[in-house]
Amino acid sequence: MSDLGSEELEEEGENDLGEYEGDRNEMGERHGHGKARLPNGDVYEGNYEHGKRHGQGTYKFKSGARYVGEYVKNKKHGQGTFIYPDGSKYEGEWANDLRHGHGVYYYVNNDTYTGEWFAHQRHGQGTYFYAETGSKYVGTWVNGQQDGAAELVHLNHRYQGKFLNKNPVGPGKYVFDIGCEQHGEYHLTGVEREEEEEEETLVTVIPKWKATRITELALWTPTLPEKERPADRAGQEEAPGAEGRDEPAEEAQPLTDLSEGEMDSLRPGEEEGDIAREEREEFHYDSLDQGEHFGA
Repeated sequence: MSDLGSEELEEEGENDLGEYEGDRNEMGERHGHGKARLPNGDVYEGNYEHGKRHGQGTYKFKSGARYVGEYVKNKKHGQGTFIYPDGSKYEGEWANDLRHGHGVYYYVNNDTYTGEWFAHQRHGQGTYFYAETGSKYVGTWVNGQQDGAAELVHLNHRYQGKFLNKNPVGPGKYVFDIGCEQHGEYHLTGVEREEEEEEETLVTVIPKWKATRITELALWTPTLPEKERPADRAGQEEAPGAEGRDEPAEEAQPLTDLSEGEMDSLRPGEEEGDIAREEREEFHYDSLDQGEHFGA
């Protein structure tokens, strides 16, 4: 699903005055609280300053979309909530009419993205939750794409590694709840396919997983600086635990006999939407960006 931004839902400019009821200053400018019915059918009610939307206000588009939040000189700026025509919703920070800062986007298929935004795109650290499968991507985003170090969490296992343009690349590992890890590496390979109508040959990038070894779960143990060894801190208050992760890994269970074929069939999940279910079962990564039909 593509991200529908407010740039496709233009608000009336300062010269499109329409009908106005409300406060004015000595110069006759809209100033204070007021309500404007604009020539294009939109309605704004809220604060004005020197003729411009400024402060808290509600802008209702004739399409059914609406924005409730802060304005600075006619632009959405600060905290605000935008509800799009398809029902998707963004709650968070804005800058110069763009989603910018921290925010949450609720998609029409019940997927959600929670994290950082830059110039209207998911950018920085964020979590994308897939409502249909219960999986989630936790990690880095660049210009709206999954790109960088991340963890793809499923119901009974997770993949930890790096992503490039939504595809897993390089060394990584699968961590299974049964008590083992499969280490390996993803290699990107190209598969050519022809377009009948345009007679062009397109190359589809598919990540291939090559397993190297299976180990027991690696326990996470905090490392104390030499001068803070427990023996040197007798009688003192305990220091807070390291913040490398939410909680230490559970004690490793006996290694289960898993065949290589069974392990190879497990791979990071894909965003729901246009990707066929059989493609997910065949371990393909054609497209990860589905939860966004009219949003984010």
